[in-house]
Amino acid sequence: MEYPDSIDAVQESLARENYVCGRALATVVFLSLRLGRPLFLEGEAGTGKTEIAKTLARALGRPLIRLQCYEGLDASSAVYDWNFPAQMIAIRTAEAAGGSTREGLQEELFGPDYLIERPLLQAMRPSDAGAPVLLIDELDRTDEPFEAFLLEALSDFQVTIPELGTIKAPEPPIVILTSNRTREVHDALKRRCLYHWVDYPDVQRELDILQARVPEASLQLSKEVIAFVQSLRTEDVFKKPGVAETIDWAKCLLALDVISLTPEVISDTLGALLKYQDDIQRIQGSEASRLLEEAKAQAKEMV
Repeated sequence: MEYPDSIDAVQESLARENYVCGRALATVVFLSLRLGRPLFLEGEAGTGKTEIAKTLARALGRPLIRLQCYEGLDASSAVYDWNFPAQMIAIRTAEAAGGSTREGLQEELFGPDYLIERPLLQAMRPSDAGAPVLLIDELDRTDEPFEAFLLEALSDFQVTIPELGTIKAPEPPIVILTSNRTREVHDALKRRCLYHWVDYPDVQRELDILQARVPEASLQLSKEVIAFVQSLRTEDVFKKPGVAETIDWAKCLLALDVISLTPEVISDTLGALLKYQDDIQRIQGSEASRLLEEAKAQAKEMV
């Protein structure tokens, strides 16, 4: 599928995949596609950063390749590895047969048949469906040496394997990087990218998102859920619930056949919204009742 030819087209194609996208985010996605620049999305966990990459891949009909970052991730783990068990079997087999020369065996062992392609190398490979969407998720979990390597890889869209040489992407992948901002990512890497801060949605957009993702929920329940979550985000909690938690909570309420929020229902299901015991204890009881009263009043004012 060709890239959308306007910002409105980006919003429409994402909406067809049930992703409610604001115009600012649609603009930076459009520019990233048009200019061939990586897109760096930063924001709190659960605000839809990872989901935008998944949705964009579906909307464009492109494969999604995901590199999940973690502490200690290095270049070799992100690019390639060798299938050592298979290599050992080949060595034993060759020794028993006495056929291959040492030079010939080494060339065979470090050839494509024994290469395990990791996400960055996979993203450099040609695809009949077109350039893949490469999601580099939670970059802030890695360290500076990996950032430096990534800076070089994204600059030339090529990687080097000592035994095989340099592999360059025939068509640069669509690159989306995400960060939960647990630490600052180096400016040099950010300068290679278009940047967008993904914030918590406002009331109307979150309601639209919930109706798109959980259409079986009644409008009244959806309004109460959104109003309560929006109020909860103003409280002094360690981890504010993201859109992902809003969706999960609504699904939990439906599974319990809840028609309308009550203090008892909130107390029983608060673990779907809050992930720290101190936060749950702070909100339970009279505090939950107060927030619920505010939420019901706000829900009545929603369109």
